[in-house]
Amino acid sequence: MYPEPARQPPAYGPVEVHQPTPITPVAAVPAPLVPVQPGQVPAVASVVLPDGRVVTGYAMSPMQPEPLAAKPVVSRAAVNVALGGVGFLAVCGGLLLLTTFITALTALITQLITLAAVLFGGFVAVQIFKPSGAKSGNTFHIRKAVFKRNHFNG
Repeated sequence: MYPEPARQPPAYGPVEVHQPTPITPVAAVPAPLVPVQPGQVPAVASVVLPDGRVVTGYAMSPMQPEPLAAKPVVSRAAVNVALGGVGFLAVCGGLLLLTTFITALTALITQLITLAAVLFGGFVAVQIFKPSGAKSGNTFHIRKAVFKRNHFNG
């Protein structure tokens, strides 16, 4: 259904090899090297290379690395003791907060119960000691009860 692709040999041409050619300076006459010590370090230093080229740049002093500060040696045991102490203090603080919370909650509940008892007792006292003509529809019967040998005799 489809035509077969035509098989042709690869079209490689001859390979050309290029060799780099060194660049020779044009009439480079090396100047005699005469070391001259300046009285002070110039802002820009020049160096004459053996082939006569001059390289100019800033004079730089070699960088001195800063001395390393001696680190104190800390033992693993000291680190573990310190971390254990911090953990212990955190647990103690949490327990202190928990007990403080429980104490405050207990005091609040006690005060609420006392308040309810006082209000209810006051309501009952007002109902009992009211003059008989001003009594409301609430009826309270108070009678003497006699307790003899753990038996209630009403």
